[in-house]
Amino acid sequence: MDALANDNQPLDIVPVYSLNEEQENKEIVRHYRALLRSLKTKVKKGDKELLRTAFEMAVEAHKTMRRKSGEPYIFHPLAVAMICVDEIGLGIRSTICALLHDTVEDTDITLDDLKSEFGNEIAKIVDGLTKISTVMSANSSQQAENFKKILLTLTDDPRVILIKLADRLHNMRTMDSMKHEKQLKIASETIWVYAPLAHRMGLYNIKTELEDLSMKYLEPDKYREIARKLSETKRERTKYINEFIRPLKEKLSHTGLNIEIFGRPKSIHSIWNKIKKKGVSFEEVYDLFAIRVILDVPLEKEKEECWKVYSMITDEYMPSPERLRDWLSNPKSNGYEALHTTVMGPQGKWVEVQIRTKRMNEIAEKGLAAHFKYKEGTQNEDRFDKWFIQIREALGNQEEEGIDFLQDFKTSFLAEEIYVYTPKGEVKMLPINSSALDFAFYIHTAIGSKCIGAKVNHKLVPISHKLRSGDQIEIITSNKQKPSEDWLNSVVTAKAKNSIKDALREEKKAIAEEGKYTLQRKLEGLGAAYSPYNIDQLVNYYKLSSHLDLHYNIATKIIDLKELKLFQVIGDKIEAPKPIIAPAEVYVPSNDTAKTYSKKESELIIFGESSDRIQYALGKCCNPIPGDDVFGFVSTGKGLIIHRTNCPNATQLLANYGHRVVKTKWAKNKEISFLTGLSIIGLDDVGVVNKITNIISGELKINIAALTIESKDGLFQGTIKVYVHDKDELEVLVDRISTLNGIQKVTRFDTETV
Repeated sequence: MDALANDNQPLDIVPVYSLNEEQENKEIVRHYRALLRSLKTKVKKGDKELLRTAFEMAVEAHKTMRRKSGEPYIFHPLAVAMICVDEIGLGIRSTICALLHDTVEDTDITLDDLKSEFGNEIAKIVDGLTKISTVMSANSSQQAENFKKILLTLTDDPRVILIKLADRLHNMRTMDSMKHEKQLKIASETIWVYAPLAHRMGLYNIKTELEDLSMKYLEPDKYREIARKLSETKRERTKYINEFIRPLKEKLSHTGLNIEIFGRPKSIHSIWNKIKKKGVSFEEVYDLFAIRVILDVPLEKEKEECWKVYSMITDEYMPSPERLRDWLSNPKSNGYEALHTTVMGPQGKWVEVQIRTKRMNEIAEKGLAAHFKYKEGTQNEDRFDKWFIQIREALGNQEEEGIDFLQDFKTSFLAEEIYVYTPKGEVKMLPINSSALDFAFYIHTAIGSKCIGAKVNHKLVPISHKLRSGDQIEIITSNKQKPSEDWLNSVVTAKAKNSIKDALREEKKAIAEEGKYTLQRKLEGLGAAYSPYNIDQLVNYYKLSSHLDLHYNIATKIIDLKELKLFQVIGDKIEAPKPIIAPAEVYVPSNDTAKTYSKKESELIIFGESSDRIQYALGKCCNPIPGDDVFGFVSTGKGLIIHRTNCPNATQLLANYGHRVVKTKWAKNKEISFLTGLSIIGLDDVGVVNKITNIISGELKINIAALTIESKDGLFQGTIKVYVHDKDELEVLVDRISTLNGIQKVTRFDTETV
């Protein structure tokens, strides 16, 4: 049984029946032995037998199962275990959990089986990794509820989330065999929750790969375009990096320090974010790469030597003062330490330089696992622990819906951080965009509830004032103050939101009692019972989320119940009238006039999996047109809404409400035109408007719905709303306008309502 001592020892593999049974079994053994070799330095007495038992149990449990690609399922747990060991730096216990992570959910193995074989610790982690398979209500999300359960375990044992991230990474790497709509849902969940979580746990490499893989499925055209351009410019980039590094190597070689210096390309996703955020082209993104300087120095000399290297780099190249990031003095709460600066390099290009030690680099790459390895009285020793305590507090609010919790978790715990000071000079870490009110609740719930204002750097500010790193805050309170609904717009932290909601809920319950009494009287007047069934009918009719909201809205006269006469009373039950869904607006040119299609005619556009023509509406947030990659979303009370897959709201909808997504595609119909919009920027020239309209109406015979042009300081900015048949026609229009002299940029509206 000594698998580590003898790599050639035969293994008791249960045969996997397939055309290539022998080759598959050999491949399984090869993967297992590679895993053993990676673990060699971490193995203690008794570990080998446990690993072998876990492996054989996993092979036996999954023996008849295959992945969508056709390969034996056991390859997945083996790959997840390898990611845990090689890319996260976890040990034997985590490897066993990774091998068994799907057994309880997908096979006959129970938690009790694991407990008797491996003990409570491993059974508990596998339980945390086991997905929830309950039927979900319309107002919640399986993903959100599952995530909440995982986080409950995370606060006891962080390995749960680390193995979960490894599981997600391998699924993302091997998603090509899945259906397109499944790819969209999983990629959206990944970018929405798992990539920020990997970032927060300090796993920067995994975070970057998750973002890139998500983009590959969510925005395949942009992904391929940036990947191609990165490949084409690689030689030129390498040449520039070498030119930048040469004088630095020369300078640093005289210090006697053991220093490694190299350039690394930025991820495709981060380049795409820059392009979108700054409104520039690929060619205009200056920081396509970063220079990394890694020092091998003792712990006690780290800070001193990093600043020394910074000084030598800025002697050679002029730094940008506002781009210095000092995470040596104030490490991030995920343990990340480094000095970042941006300097002016050769040929007038800005270059980002990151300075770290070997220890800091390992923490940056392996996050939490490496952080605990080096946890020897360092000043950031308990930062993860504090983070877990805050999560535990947030999880204490059991009344919050899964979706709301997930949103709050993202803004509170997965965001970048700022550090601020109390009046006594204590440092507090808060998520970016935190307000003075967030700070007040962070100090204590009672202080937050009574907060009327604050002094930031000794100046009086309102409670909604956004804080910045380095601010010193003093909170001003009053016993007459109490939380109000609009406070929720001024806070981002889960603690502040939960405390405000708790206070409002108590007040709301008292007011709602009056509404409950009014509703009871009205229902009895109709001959209907005041029953949970009837209250549910009214909650759904008024599109509310709870009985409490209904009672409260009746008490505060927001609802006056006059619509009750529209309800049918059968026995002691009421039945709500059916909602009317308005047809989608589409446009058909006829004798140069526009007309809107009737409901019957508008059913010609999109059909689902059954190929039936169905009623739909177009998402106002992204205005899809034929040819766009789209999905259907079943919205409460509004029927099927069509969104582009790169719509600003798509990620959240697909991640949180995957069960409401319908596969849709365009039917071919050249009779119908769709409203869309273009933004144009160029040099202000005589006749420019005339040239643009000639192309649209004259050359391409496209109908214009609206046109606005504003001119300032020799530049003009215009927006044009046009009716096009499909994406191809829109792209021809964009290309034609782009060829006009002086036109700098033509882009389609992404988020504006056209």
